[in-house]
Amino acid sequence: MCPQAAAGGKRVASRAPGAHNVCRVLTRRAHGFYARDAGVAHRKNLGLLRKIICQESTKFKNVWTTHSLSPIAYERGRIYLDNYRCCISSIAQEPRILYQKPKCSKSEKIEDALLLECPLGEMLPSPSDYKSSLIVLTAQNWLLRLSADSGEILEKIYLAGSCCKFRYLSWDTPQEVMVVKSSQNKLPAAARQAGIQQSVLFYLAVFQVLPLSFIGMLEINKKIFGNSVTDVAVSNGILIVMYSIGLVRLYNFQAISEQFMEQPFDLGHEFNWNGQVGVVGKYPFGLPCNIKITDTPPLLFEVSSLENAFQIGGFPWHYIITPNKKKHKGVFHICSLKDNALAKNGIQDMKCCSLEPDWIYFHPDMSGRIIHVGPNLIKVLKLKEVKNDTDQMEVAEDFTIVANREKCVHNAVTVTASGRVVKKRFNLLDDDPEQETFKIVDYEDELDLLSTVAVTQIGADGRAHLDFHCNEHGILLKSIPLLESWDVTYSHEVYFDKDLVLHIEQKPNRRFSCYVYQMVCDIAKDDECSSHEKPERVFCKKGGRIFEYI
Repeated sequence: MCPQAAAGGKRVASRAPGAHNVCRVLTRRAHGFYARDAGVAHRKNLGLLRKIICQESTKFKNVWTTHSLSPIAYERGRIYLDNYRCCISSIAQEPRILYQKPKCSKSEKIEDALLLECPLGEMLPSPSDYKSSLIVLTAQNWLLRLSADSGEILEKIYLAGSCCKFRYLSWDTPQEVMVVKSSQNKLPAAARQAGIQQSVLFYLAVFQVLPLSFIGMLEINKKIFGNSVTDVAVSNGILIVMYSIGLVRLYNFQAISEQFMEQPFDLGHEFNWNGQVGVVGKYPFGLPCNIKITDTPPLLFEVSSLENAFQIGGFPWHYIITPNKKKHKGVFHICSLKDNALAKNGIQDMKCCSLEPDWIYFHPDMSGRIIHVGPNLIKVLKLKEVKNDTDQMEVAEDFTIVANREKCVHNAVTVTASGRVVKKRFNLLDDDPEQETFKIVDYEDELDLLSTVAVTQIGADGRAHLDFHCNEHGILLKSIPLLESWDVTYSHEVYFDKDLVLHIEQKPNRRFSCYVYQMVCDIAKDDECSSHEKPERVFCKKGGRIFEYI
């Protein structure tokens, strides 16, 4: 029997030996701190993996390479080729084809895709819902849910007829609410010459995922939002409308759906809508446009920014814009969302002289910090209260990462041996390819590492290295050379996913290459993994596709 309160409730009997430890464990467990919890074990494992990756003896080896004439995509250990018809596991040291589908017609072409993960702690209607799946959008307005491991079609939804072309998938709330957006409706030239008016600019269809359910479809009409709308999006419950004049307007999407929803509909149920009888999400009827905005909804926020560039983040909430004039390109203003007040030191300008502009964004680690990337400098900034003024925030430097460049003096005027004065007509650009330049900055959330790709190109041969930095202090922890030549005129993507590094390159004439690197800890193979000399390659054919092994 557990010790109980003494008579009168004024005294508590002494606890049994070790009882205070039991109470402490129960309290920590109630708050999610339990030593045997799967989350705790997972965090410990990731901590160990981070230490192993950052060890000097750990290398990343280019284990295999493949090429394609169509874009290559990567999602969570899976490489997709041939417009998502071929899926390859990147986990094994040799490429393992998970599935390969036969060629399809142009009408079945996949326009966009999202990876769907199983939610935690929820009961789902089907066993297949507990495994990863791929949501894809086809050219003929079909929304398909495919098994990520087999490519099997799990669900099919027909969106709409020829009235619009759905082309884009995005998350409103990641892994919870998905948005399908149409391309902008444009009348043919002959119809415009005939005086026919087109008032609907975009269609948006919104779904809850796992189980997949239809929330509603709405149209963005120029009669409601104006003639100069160029783009629209839904993110974090906010309807974002962008205009050609640089204006960005924010509306409450949930309030819009509640106010203007004419009738809710469930997928697979019969409906009678505007004289049409059919099944929701089935061909040929598709989905009804059941959110009809008949009046301008209440405006939450409005701001003008060059090229509609607008971001919200930080603690407390701030936003980043560029003043809406071309002469201000590369100048960023950090302002309070509460009262539009410019933060102290809130104007960030690297004064770069480069072909490619610098860029800025809120840190994806949810710390409220800001990352500003220039050709040779990465600045991680933080918001803090101004001393003696708690109402104003100040932008302060947290740490910087500097490119490894040789210090050399470029004289504008030189004198030859004969005494002739020569004046240079140009100076080197800040992103001159012969100087080390930052091209990619990313964040690995599971390992809490900031990754950067820096490139130096001399002649036709470009060399790149992937560096891992401590996310808290910016200290360099690891540098990985990428063995393949890097041409700065090509398009590149680099993914760092725990013990895997993936480099996807797009060459001219739609030629794509994928280089897969995996972590190895064999000290004897150090030289083999890091040498830029071309090693012997072996070619192998799997599923009609050629792979290169090292």
